[in-house]
Amino acid sequence: MRTTRITALALSTLTVLAFGACGSSDSGKTATGANVISKGTLTVCSDVPYPPFEDFDKTSPSGFKGFDVDIVSDIAKQLKLKLKIQDSSFDALQSGQALNAGQCDLVASAMTITDDRKKNLDFSDGYYDSKQSLLVPDNSKIASINDLKGVKVGVQQGTTGKTYTEQNAKGADIVTFPSDAEMYQAIKAGQVQALLQDLPVNLNHVADGGYKIVETYNTNEQYGLAIKKGNEQLVKDVNKALEKMHSDGSYDALYNKYFEVK
Repeated sequence: MRTTRITALALSTLTVLAFGACGSSDSGKTATGANVISKGTLTVCSDVPYPPFEDFDKTSPSGFKGFDVDIVSDIAKQLKLKLKIQDSSFDALQSGQALNAGQCDLVASAMTITDDRKKNLDFSDGYYDSKQSLLVPDNSKIASINDLKGVKVGVQQGTTGKTYTEQNAKGADIVTFPSDAEMYQAIKAGQVQALLQDLPVNLNHVADGGYKIVETYNTNEQYGLAIKKGNEQLVKDVNKALEKMHSDGSYDALYNKYFEVK
C-alpha cells in the first residue's frame, strides 16, 4: 500500500475534520473499556485522498467518503463512540508516529499488514485483500512488468507497491511520489509512463478514461486497521466489530458498494 499523499501536510499541522460533534479533550475510557485519546470519541487518522478507500467530500457531514470511512463509521457506531477523522501523512501513520504522539486512536488508511510495520503497530484482523497493478496510457506499448527497462514508473514512498516495483521491475527508472494524486498528475503530464500501485486505486484512474491496467500482481496483501501497541482492548473491540459486520452482511454491502464488478 501507500504513503504520504499531501506534501504540505506535516504531522504537526494535521487538518482535522470531525464526523459529528467532537468529544472532550480529556483522556479516559470509553464504554467499551478501551483507552482513547478523547473521551467518548474514536479518533481516526487517514491519509487523504486515496479513492476509493478515502477521499474528501464537501457534501458529506464528515467531509470524507470512501470504503475505509464507511468501515470505521460502522465500528464507531458499534462501540457507541462519536467519530472524528484526521487527515495525516502516511509516513507518520505507517511508522507509528501519529499513534505514539497521541494524534489518534486508530489508523484507517488502506494500510497493508506487514511484519516490519508490526514492530511499531498493532493491527486488527485483515479487512481487505489487495493486489498490485500496472497502469499505462491506452496507447502505450507496455504490456507487462518485463517491458519497464528504462521506463519511468511512478510509485508511492513507503508503500508495498514501491517495494514490489524495486524487486520486480528490472531496469525501470523508478520515480517516487508522496501521493497518488501527484503520481496521477505525473502520468497525465507524461512525466512517467506507468504507475505501479494498489489495484482499486488504479481502477479508479481507468474509470476516468485514457488508461488501462495491463497486469495485476497477487502479493497476498491484507489491509488492517492500525492501533497503538499495547492497546489490546481496542484491538479486541475493533475485531469484534469487524466480525459482526461480516456476520450480519453489512461488510458485504459496503464491499459491493465500492468494488462489485458490474
